[in-house]
Amino acid sequence: MSGRGFKVTGARLLCAAAASALLPTPLLAQVAPAPPDAAELDPNAPLEPLPDLGVAWPGLDAKDTAPPSATPAAPQRKGRTAAVTTGNMRYTVQVEGLAPVGNAEELLRGFRAQSALEAERKDPANAAQIGRRASADADLLTQLLRAQGYYDAAVEPRTEKLGDALSVVLTADPGPQYRFASVDLPGLDAAGAEAKRLRATFAVNAGDPVIAGDVIAAGLALTTALGEQGYAQAKLGEQDVEVNHQTHLATLTLPVDPGPIARFGAIRVSGRPPFSASHVGLIARFKRGDPFRRSKVDDLRRALIATTLVANADIQVVPVDGGRTVDLNVRLEPAPSHTIAGELGYGTGQGARIEASWTDRNFFNPEGALTLRGIAGTSEQLLGVQVRRSNFLQRDQTLNLQFSASHQKFAAYTAKTIDLAGYIERQSNFIWQKPWTWSYGGEWLGTIERGVFSSVGVKDTRRFLIAAVPLALGYDGSDSLLDPTRGFRLSGRLSPEISFHGGHFSYGRAQIDASAYHPISDHVVAAGRIRLGTIFGAGLFNIAPSRRLYAGGGGSVRGYGYQQLGPKDLDGDPIGGRGLAEFALEARVRLNQFGGNFGVVPFFDGGTLTSSARPDFGHWRYAAGLGARYYSSFGPIRVDVGVPLNRQKGDGPFAVTVSLGQAF
Repeated sequence: MSGRGFKVTGARLLCAAAASALLPTPLLAQVAPAPPDAAELDPNAPLEPLPDLGVAWPGLDAKDTAPPSATPAAPQRKGRTAAVTTGNMRYTVQVEGLAPVGNAEELLRGFRAQSALEAERKDPANAAQIGRRASADADLLTQLLRAQGYYDAAVEPRTEKLGDALSVVLTADPGPQYRFASVDLPGLDAAGAEAKRLRATFAVNAGDPVIAGDVIAAGLALTTALGEQGYAQAKLGEQDVEVNHQTHLATLTLPVDPGPIARFGAIRVSGRPPFSASHVGLIARFKRGDPFRRSKVDDLRRALIATTLVANADIQVVPVDGGRTVDLNVRLEPAPSHTIAGELGYGTGQGARIEASWTDRNFFNPEGALTLRGIAGTSEQLLGVQVRRSNFLQRDQTLNLQFSASHQKFAAYTAKTIDLAGYIERQSNFIWQKPWTWSYGGEWLGTIERGVFSSVGVKDTRRFLIAAVPLALGYDGSDSLLDPTRGFRLSGRLSPEISFHGGHFSYGRAQIDASAYHPISDHVVAAGRIRLGTIFGAGLFNIAPSRRLYAGGGGSVRGYGYQQLGPKDLDGDPIGGRGLAEFALEARVRLNQFGGNFGVVPFFDGGTLTSSARPDFGHWRYAAGLGARYYSSFGPIRVDVGVPLNRQKGDGPFAVTVSLGQAF
């Protein structure tokens, strides 16, 4: 008899034996064949009452009830229970015998994640239902052990009564862990000189435990390595694992067909949005004729999604020329191209601020976005239009043209401004955070401003025409755009400007910002920043008030109102400065009590602002405070309340900031 036939027969014998053991003698007698001379059965005769089996009847609605009876009140037999155990039993789960398993903790975590006993613990259950869950969990744990190479593993479930509850114990006997006697990759030698290096990526060798997850991971790693070496059509055959239960050893055979080394060919595009093949080629990090790399195909797919105009990019590799060249068939599915966005904020001295925008991200194909933007606030109003062309001339380079008309009314100055600007830039966004960012361009603005233009401190109104050539360079080594927990950032800005007012004169504005982040524990991050700024080449009162440096507010020295730190006029209003220095230190503490969605941030800030080009490091203004954070899916929402520690005349007792994202 074959092994398979024996198993089936054995299962049938077991079922018959179980039936004989469970069924009481009277019931067996009733289901036994009738003798040859028995009277013929009358199909219309009423059925006899069902006998009592002597065990509780499990209720399907989690409430145990007695089995149905053909008579209104069937008599109970002595020593047997007609009904009932509770359908709401509590139980505990314990696993024993995993000490010999090397990664027992990881195995136990995986078991609990899939356990029926754990998943259905809160559901009402009777003893029979709990027993079924225990049996299913025993099978699960056995399979998990075998996946770790314990092919002789056995798990025995048992339940014990503990007062009104049950204790479920799963006792495991892992047995020995099987190991590979040999690992064969036939066909890999066709890769020639690269075969040895490719073999090293398949990190399963003779002597290693027979762990299914490791074999799968090794196969994926080999597939990736083949793709990176130009084998576009590489295929792995069906793995064959033979296990010897006597020696506790196994053999692994995995056929490999590398195929020819390929180069990139043509790109063909179908679907929507209607990006041309040349534009997709501009986004790709490879040219026609370059050696094939699977990672560059994956990168192209991610980059197309990152345009936010593509919901799905299906890229098929099509071999031509005997597989030595591969063309790419790119099929695009469109994402919604229109966006409506809004932002709310509040700051002491800056007031409330509402910003809204409407964007068509493919107004000019390809990737030409048109944005209409408006700001309504207690201190600022603005209407603007922006044209933004992404992937302009090369990947990750953006052309940004914008026009705006605004009115600003702050304690430092009042300005009515028309601004026209154009930039070519490389910037980070929520989808694609880049380590290096930069921008360069030009700006032309006309502004009518009321502020202080002499040491007397009397306000006046003047008109300015200003041309600027702003440049910026930044490095972002942090791990998140809105909520960094490690790494650092460094950026610098330089803006040479010409001001036409009573003739013309030139000056330069420069600023350096640096910040660093370090995790103290799983829930605490220490963060700090410094800022240095200067304006050189012109006196303070020759410069338009809106182009001067200011300090104070939610993005500066918290505890002081917006622009309130620094020199002031006769009315106690700020006049701005030319030399700036700031620092900030804070601890970002995430609270476990609320699922990690809330946090507190104690902070300590300091700053100095002077009318000279060099910051005065001998006279600092300090502030301390406490912030609250709500960590939403799109970034932290912050509320900071700061108190100035060395207040001067005109400084408020505290300052409040509400905004999206961390302070720095």
